[in-house]
Amino acid sequence: MNKTELVEHIAKHADLSKAAATRALDSTITAIKTTLKKGGTVSLVGFGSFAVTKRPARKGRNPRTGAEIKIKAAKVPKFRPGKALKDALN
Repeated sequence: MNKTELVEHIAKHADLSKAAATRALDSTITAIKTTLKKGGTVSLVGFGSFAVTKRPARKGRNPRTGAEIKIKAAKVPKFRPGKALKDALN
């Protein structure tokens, strides 16, 4: 499912126009991004949690030359599914 299909699904099931569903989805995504940028977490009970973790700097290899390169430390988003989502899939 891509964003367009998700917007259509939201519009159909929430009895909204596609424009309103698009604004709602964009607003939700923006709220999640903003919270994660500030170092917070977003917990949706039954669905899962979004959080930021730190990945340490490490050494890697250039696949073409085999030369060793330094990979910088980074903050990466993580999603942990909730129990209800896991149960729905099994």
